Amino acid sequence: MTSSAEKQTVADSGNSTRPPLGKLRGFRFFFLSRTISGLGSAVTTVVLPVLTYQQTHSPLLVSLVAAAGTIPYLLFGLVAGAVADRVDRRRLMVAADVLGAAALASIPLAAALDSLTGAQVIVVALLSSSLALFFDAGVYGLVPEVVGKENIAQANGLIYGAESIVRITGTALAGGLMVLLDPADAVMVDAVSFLASALFIRAVARRPHGDAPAARRPGFKESVAEGLRFLWGHPVLRTMTVVGTLQSFAGGAIVGQMVVFADRGLGIHGTDARIGFLYTAWSAGGIGGSLLLPRLRRRLDAFRILLVALPIGAVLGLVVVLGNDWRVAVVALAVWGSAYLVVLVNTMTYSQEVTPAELQGRVNTTRRMLSSGLGVPLGALVASTVTVRFGIHAGMSTAVASVALAAALVWSVHVRQLVRGPSQVRA
Repeated sequence: MTSSAEKQTVADSGNSTRPPLGKLRGFRFFFLSRTISGLGSAVTTVVLPVLTYQQTHSPLLVSLVAAAGTIPYLLFGLVAGAVADRVDRRRLMVAADVLGAAALASIPLAAALDSLTGAQVIVVALLSSSLALFFDAGVYGLVPEVVGKENIAQANGLIYGAESIVRITGTALAGGLMVLLDPADAVMVDAVSFLASALFIRAVARRPHGDAPAARRPGFKESVAEGLRFLWGHPVLRTMTVVGTLQSFAGGAIVGQMVVFADRGLGIHGTDARIGFLYTAWSAGGIGGSLLLPRLRRRLDAFRILLVALPIGAVLGLVVVLGNDWRVAVVALAVWGSAYLVVLVNTMTYSQEVTPAELQGRVNTTRRMLSSGLGVPLGALVASTVTVRFGIHAGMSTAVASVALAAALVWSVHVRQLVRGPSQVRA
């Protein structure tokens, strides 16, 4: 729940004379950066695993490349957050984009020289994902600075809604590109998107206000510890971090077992187009969630949204797991996907609202390290292990159990707060 002091802080931020979101030049450029880069990244999400398999014929290495988006958060999450809070965020983001473009462009170049190897593809996948992590670490502080804390929910809703759309579009585009081009050449689409992103971020950097004066910079180790202390010492944010990790665990379990569930649970085999409907429903649900969140935040505080969205997600998960009609599964997955994104973006928005500007990178990359870096791969691993031993319905049920556990956690905190009384509640 939200304390009166925190509500006053958010209210005070709302009294800013900052213009509406759509009129903010900096946000428009930032939005274009994220959308174009997201489209290119969606293409490589499909193309790089295909290219890896062509080069290595190793399912293990293909899995490594597919997981490249989350591995860097485990390895460099704390470091990236500390770096983003110690340097100019825009310059960091531009540098990450330019270096990412160079890394990706090395693949078609090596293919043209007939020197491309599987090892290079794997290294590029991990390197580009690591650079994207440093870009994201800058994003957490840049969004509140550009749009103001009163507009974070709306801004994040627009950003994540657009990313859901371009993810669907990009994966479809990847299939078409691989018909027309060699997979190595198709990677160039993402390299160009990184360069375009860098140009748009540079345009944001030319805002007249610039960055706020830098605060005292502690040592690197102390800097990391400071972010961890803030996250652990904020009861609501700590609870939301656990919820986000459980939610991401569920996402990893769902996506990781979708093909197996389609085959063994719904009777959709081989290359049946209905498998694509299941994936599209989950992603499209995110679009609905991104549109819904700003409206919810105008009526409910961040914690109460969790009280509603998590139980709904658990119930919809049961509908998916227990049903055997693919049409019901498609609808339930779409609505579940909406509730799923509402929880994740609501948690991120709240974190950006309550975290001091100088701690944004450290606090939010730590949260992301636990959710995406730990929750997603762990969910995929546990679900696949349970599926092998007990069957696909049991494997998919791990996702439902994770969401139900998150719901039980927030409701137990809520009940405890009601028993203690308003004077004991701290945000």
